[in-house]
Amino acid sequence: MALIDVVKWENPGEMFVWKFPSSELSTMTQVIVHESQYAILFKNGQRFDVLGPGRHTLSTQNIPLLSKLVNLPFGGKSPFAAEVWFVNRAIPLNLKFGTPTPLQLEDPVYQIVVPVRAFGQFGLQIEDPALFVQKLIGANAAMHEAGLVDHFKGILVSRLKSRIAQVIVREKVGVLEIETMLDELSRSLELAFAPDYAEYGLGMRAFRIMSITVPEDDSSVLELKKAKAAAARRRIEGTNYAQERGFDALQLSAGNEGAGGAFASIGTGLGMGHSMGQMGQQLMGQQFQAGIAPPPVPPASPFAAAPPPFAPPALQFHIHMNGQQMGPYGLDVLRQGVQTGQFTAQSPVWRQGMPGWIPAGQVPDLAFLFAPPPGGPPPFGL
Repeated sequence: MALIDVVKWENPGEMFVWKFPSSELSTMTQVIVHESQYAILFKNGQRFDVLGPGRHTLSTQNIPLLSKLVNLPFGGKSPFAAEVWFVNRAIPLNLKFGTPTPLQLEDPVYQIVVPVRAFGQFGLQIEDPALFVQKLIGANAAMHEAGLVDHFKGILVSRLKSRIAQVIVREKVGVLEIETMLDELSRSLELAFAPDYAEYGLGMRAFRIMSITVPEDDSSVLELKKAKAAAARRRIEGTNYAQERGFDALQLSAGNEGAGGAFASIGTGLGMGHSMGQMGQQLMGQQFQAGIAPPPVPPASPFAAAPPPFAPPALQFHIHMNGQQMGPYGLDVLRQGVQTGQFTAQSPVWRQGMPGWIPAGQVPDLAFLFAPPPGGPPPFGL
């Protein structure tokens, strides 16, 4: 085989590393290294020089280790066998990455497991070309961009998953809010990756998580968004989850009976309070058929506390709960709502003549409903 006079790499393209196909060199061979390249000389797997940009003659005078490793005499044209590897320093900064499968993570706020995916890009810089070739290439004659990304995919995805899970589970950041932390996550991961890539003579640059997403049509994601919307509504209305579930049960009961609202099933059995001796039986038969039992009616006793005085029957209020306006209802109906915990001092109310909706506890005509009975324990069952 003829000795090679000139060794060079003209069109790297997306290739990071390339080995010159012939190893038949001589002390007169010219190695041309372009500005964006390194050339590395190997003999029997041992590196004996790294050449930067320029034109280099493979002579014992220019490369002192050549005579030691190849045992060449000084002067003249002496053939020898060696490998020339070229390394492309112009590595792009838009190498793509992504989680191949979703991470199944539990939202720390609503305890709903949802699938989470992450995507982004990064750049690499070859800081030690000889170490890079020795560690990554082996028997391969070349490495493209896709091959390099695939080689590090396991390390990258593993650390990415671990960091996202740590933020969601340990730091209690909701799945739907984690995208507000992309910059912080990217910086912390770039630092975490540094030792892994330095082992191969590489430095990571401009690591960026571009998005952390959940599939919009996934049933668990829809459930999570619904729970978040319900929580926001409860904050606005001043109610809590237990009260809302009670409202839902009353509405279901009223719907089954053909009634017009959640409190309709209460008012139906009260008879507006004119017959106190029959109230317990009416409530047991007609109210709270959604599974919310009314309080038991105590037996007659001379020690029972007298009930609060009734307001005039004509005094009625509209109430706002569970995102709906209902009523109007008389005070006997509202009293039952207080006893079951479904109507509270924070429930918004309105009646004719009031300037707007205000909490029930701030209405003088309703304040007595939320006040403890004067003196002694309350009647049994209340």
